[in-house]
Amino acid sequence: MCLAIPVQVKEIKNNNRAVVDNNGVNFEASTNLVENLKVGDFVLIHAGFIIEILTRDDAREKLALLEEFYQKTGRGKNGRE
Repeated sequence: MCLAIPVQVKEIKNNNRAVVDNNGVNFEASTNLVENLKVGDFVLIHAGFIIEILTRDDAREKLALLEEFYQKTGRGKNGRE
């Protein structure tokens, strides 16, 4: 099973790639599967591809659920205890 975590688009490159931010860690993902992507959008990524553009409210809700999980399980955001 794979868990897609909302990340925010920081830069859109010309080669169908975008730089996204996950809690201060930036990495690139493919934009080939989405249209009308903008800097500042929240997205879900799977296997290196942006698969969905989220509304801000959806992203906040998903991030709040993850934060609740981290607090209840005692696990950190980086997956370590």
